[in-house]
Amino acid sequence: MTMFHHVKKLAQYGDLLWTMVFRDIQIRYKQTFLGVAWAVAQPLAFMVILTSVKTLIFKEADSEGVPHPIFIYCAMVPWLFFQNSLNFSTISISGNLNLVKKIYFPREIFPLSSILACIVDFLIASVIFIGMMVYYHLPMTKSLAWIPLLFLVEVILVVGVGMFVASMNVFYRDIKYIVPLGIQLLFFASPIFYSVDRVPEHLRRWYLLNPLAFVIDGFRKAILHGTGPEPVSLLVGAAAATIACLASYAYFKQVESKFADLI
Repeated sequence: MTMFHHVKKLAQYGDLLWTMVFRDIQIRYKQTFLGVAWAVAQPLAFMVILTSVKTLIFKEADSEGVPHPIFIYCAMVPWLFFQNSLNFSTISISGNLNLVKKIYFPREIFPLSSILACIVDFLIASVIFIGMMVYYHLPMTKSLAWIPLLFLVEVILVVGVGMFVASMNVFYRDIKYIVPLGIQLLFFASPIFYSVDRVPEHLRRWYLLNPLAFVIDGFRKAILHGTGPEPVSLLVGAAAATIACLASYAYFKQVESKFADLI
């Protein structure tokens, strides 16, 4: 079956996909004190901690000429979308044992619903960021038009990686431990509490192979500096994310039939 037929079949289950998205959102915040406010609490908490580190330990007055809080929050919003999407999608299939064994529908719905639910968190956190832009008197420039494109590249990348780790976790349960560890390491290899300019020139070319570095730096350029990413870099990033996504989807569909026997 071709990729087109897989996507066409998935589209037939669109109602089920959105039902699963709403279910994931409800389960995630059920019986929590803050509820959906956790979507804001997470990036704000990291912002406060990292701002304290830069101010009290590194004695830095600002970051790239802007206040530390908005510099860090600008990076935390796309980063937490990446982190939470992978963490939830990794266990999305193995954590739905009864549905996998009893009912047939395209299994990619599981990681996709986890990722789409995380987009809701991203949007909620972004509303707070708009308020921060007003507070710090940052202008709303035309460069903000880059944000949807950058986020789309990130979503495509996350869907690809999410489907891959979700399927691998069915075969090797170590994956659910490896993914959080890998995310923690990637955190320090991404320009979250520092800027790309701080990376030594001879390492920067290799550093930018990290797709999150490209996305986060693009967010900062578009929001804080009114410029945006280089168009060639955006095209290369989009092409790489799309190829990775298609390859992961092809692998996912290849092994999908084995899930019920292994879980």
